[in-house]
Amino acid sequence: MSVSDMFTALQGVLTADQDIREEIRKVVQALEQTAREILTLLQGVHQGAGFQDIPKKCQKAREHFGTVRTQLESLKTKFPADQYYRFHEHWRFVLQRLVFLAAFLVYLESETLVTREAVAEILGIEADRERGFHLDIEDYLSGVLILASELARLAVNSVTAGDYSRPLRISTFINELDSGFRLLNLKNDSLRKRYDGLKYDVKKIEEVVYDLSIRGLNKEAAVGAGGEK
Repeated sequence: MSVSDMFTALQGVLTADQDIREEIRKVVQALEQTAREILTLLQGVHQGAGFQDIPKKCQKAREHFGTVRTQLESLKTKFPADQYYRFHEHWRFVLQRLVFLAAFLVYLESETLVTREAVAEILGIEADRERGFHLDIEDYLSGVLILASELARLAVNSVTAGDYSRPLRISTFINELDSGFRLLNLKNDSLRKRYDGLKYDVKKIEEVVYDLSIRGLNKEAAVGAGGEK
């Protein structure tokens, strides 16, 4: 084979690879748009009367996740099944955002931490790496850390809305989350940096709870803790 033939063959491989990446990018762009729509919907809880509409917002968000499942099903077909990590960088960020949105949705519904298996089910993908397109553990953990920042914001806005018991429940949840992350030996630089930000979320929520205590509103919160969330 001549040098020219060799490089012609190499160009064919490069072109095929570029075509795959372009097809992936198109689906990822659609996923990003759907993620923005879900985020806009769920962040409505930060508004004044947002807490009253939580069930309705969660129901609509779950409908949007139906679109996400369809889009991820399409994404699976755009590259060879055994090359997940070769193209992983293309959808890593949007998948982490979708994990956060699924975790936020479940928290609003039940004030519990969603499992990786449950997120995978919501997204219509696998939790087990050996079964194909799956939810990477680090992507799951990154999404959960984004949730912590969102809940810190929610704690502040809860006080503004006159809901004084919610910050106490958020504080308990975030402290349990922080304790869980302390059990992990994180080596991934990007994940480690995000985890380092969790301490600021913990501190921010603690300041909200402390302020409620100073103002005597924590007693009112304790009285209402047995009512609706």
